[in-house]
Amino acid sequence: MSRYVEAFVDSFVGSIHWIWQSILFEVPWYVNYFWGLILISLIVWGMEIIFPWRKNQSIIRKDFWLDGCYMFFNFFVFSIIISGFYKILELSFKDLGVSTTSFSVIDISTMPISLQLVLFFITLDFVQWCTHILLHKYPFLWRFHKIHHSVKEMGFAAHLRYHWVENILYKPLKTIMIMILGGFEPEQAYVVHFLAIIIGHLNHSNIKITWGVLKYIFNNPVMHLYHHSYRLPEGMYGVNFGISLSIWDYIFKTNYIPEDSGTIELGFSDEEKIPNSFLKQLVYGFSKRQ
Repeated sequence: MSRYVEAFVDSFVGSIHWIWQSILFEVPWYVNYFWGLILISLIVWGMEIIFPWRKNQSIIRKDFWLDGCYMFFNFFVFSIIISGFYKILELSFKDLGVSTTSFSVIDISTMPISLQLVLFFITLDFVQWCTHILLHKYPFLWRFHKIHHSVKEMGFAAHLRYHWVENILYKPLKTIMIMILGGFEPEQAYVVHFLAIIIGHLNHSNIKITWGVLKYIFNNPVMHLYHHSYRLPEGMYGVNFGISLSIWDYIFKTNYIPEDSGTIELGFSDEEKIPNSFLKQLVYGFSKRQ
């Protein structure tokens, strides 16, 4: 038991130390997610101000500061809180004889780094796409995902407005994906992670980008806006589930873009039940009545 407690504490303290070092610029810039997130956010926000899609939307849009709280809470604070629990889980599996290569289907570690990154990016995105569908399809998961869909005016920071329970769901599935890839995450995986942040910020931004013919590969703000639409096609629990890539929606026929004015109503039918307070939203979803 003491080994588990020690692992929990070491992981928890280590996470705090790493983020503090990041704030002080004591980690390499290419893995400094703290200042990287701030820089990307400022750039995309600047683009929103200079090239607004919805010109009547305020620079400081509705719930701007709420989304800012979510950005830092989900990306840093919650990652610190949960780090120790994931370490205990990792040790538990190890004690049961389950290693990072136990479910290996393909070993990408022997491939050229560029191919490693492409396969890692594509596989990770597909796992996230599947997870995203689960969040919409099953009511007990949708209760938490409603927080993300409570956005009424889209902007870059809405990217990271999501309930912390989603982190608990996404992280293990990502770990399983890594195990399938030989238990190996490319050394330069930071390229994939930063790319995902950039695409996610742009997809939620007040900027009209469609990527031309590349829209069939990469997600975009026009496509993702309809994912947040109040009115969905009859019989569908969601559309445009893509995270970074749109190709999955086109392959599995969940794509839907009837027009591109950007003026549609966002939200869902019982959105009035969502509390306005950040702290109250953190505990939202645990009651079946919600």
